[in-house]
Amino acid sequence: MADKAKAIVLGVNIKEAKDDFEYSMDELKRLAEACDIEVVGEMTQKLDHINKAHYIGTGKLEELICLVDATEADMVIFNDELSPSQIRVLEEKLGRRVVDRTMLILDIFARRARTREAQLQVEVARLQYMLPRLVGSRQYLSRQVGGAGVSSRGLGETKLELDRRKIEDKIAFLRKELDTLVYQREIRRSKRRKSGIPVVSLVGYTNAGKSTIMNAMVDMFNPSPSKKVFERDMLFATLDTSVRRIKLPDNKTFLLTDTVGFINKLPHHLVKSFRSTLEEVVQADLIIHVVDYSDPKHEMHIEVTNKTLLEIGVKDIPIIYAFNKADLTETEFPRIKRDTVYLSARLRVGIAELIELIKQKVFNDYVRCEMLIPYEQGHLVSYFEENANVIKAIYEQNGTKLLMECRRSDYNRYKNYLIP
Repeated sequence: MADKAKAIVLGVNIKEAKDDFEYSMDELKRLAEACDIEVVGEMTQKLDHINKAHYIGTGKLEELICLVDATEADMVIFNDELSPSQIRVLEEKLGRRVVDRTMLILDIFARRARTREAQLQVEVARLQYMLPRLVGSRQYLSRQVGGAGVSSRGLGETKLELDRRKIEDKIAFLRKELDTLVYQREIRRSKRRKSGIPVVSLVGYTNAGKSTIMNAMVDMFNPSPSKKVFERDMLFATLDTSVRRIKLPDNKTFLLTDTVGFINKLPHHLVKSFRSTLEEVVQADLIIHVVDYSDPKHEMHIEVTNKTLLEIGVKDIPIIYAFNKADLTETEFPRIKRDTVYLSARLRVGIAELIELIKQKVFNDYVRCEMLIPYEQGHLVSYFEENANVIKAIYEQNGTKLLMECRRSDYNRYKNYLIP
């Protein structure tokens, strides 16, 4: 087994910045670990603004050169997206690979993408990131070695050796294939809208527990190993949008979608490339904003997620906050406080309370009524038993009398059978 690549992580703390710098650096280290990179050193600097030439000050750069030599690091990872000229200068000064935060996130996405659509979205984002970075000396390009990863390979020797035109052609080709998949996704969405089944979307910061909540609901109402989605305690475990049909005991049904997690400084190329996937959120009837309540920076996670939702065009959609991992805190759970539920998806505690909040939000078009269905229309009784909450069925001389809660659309469609 090959040794892990070793790296120094480095960040500049802008004095006027609002972001929590220490947390951001810790997150950078976790991103590196997600790429199988061993962090062997850390360096930070406080500045009024980023150095345009080489990101950090000249004196700090000399310190960095010494640290790189002392630790025998293979690369230096920077906590911001670097310009092409900054990467060029830094690699010349350090004699090591230079990787920025965007490159790390792109690499994780490339590793985790499973469906063809997700793979295409990541590849388009990666090529768009590479495009301006092709402008530079061939000596700089030649230091990049094959493959897409950042741990032991560059962004791809063959692709970096292509000229701008070929990269643009490649992006256009991939987008054409992606457009076909997006069209197919839109057809599926259109069918779902026509069905009248409400759509509930899980969103949140990466590793907040969205997939665990989805699996908890599947376990509770539609148990089947094949219906479960991948879940793990890791950054960006889920990239591929999953849709699961959740049928409750009272026959009320909704579609639950799981989407890619967000993170601070999420590369805009990725947001743009994944826009078609994120349309699932934009067109949802209800959003469940999943929060890792045990994380001391969960308020910042909420802010980042809400900012990203605005960026992709989410507005006027009801939101429920699911404060997950409450078992790792001192708070009382399960409990509901207005539009917030405190729960532990891992322990399957609080899922019932979350379902109650969902029902209040998306099933407000249900009507309680009585209908008398003639025996010759027995298929309608079967329909309502499958698609409505039948409270009581009484077999009378002229047909079956149903006391039930049904969707208003069904109420209007079969109002001829209503009992005054």
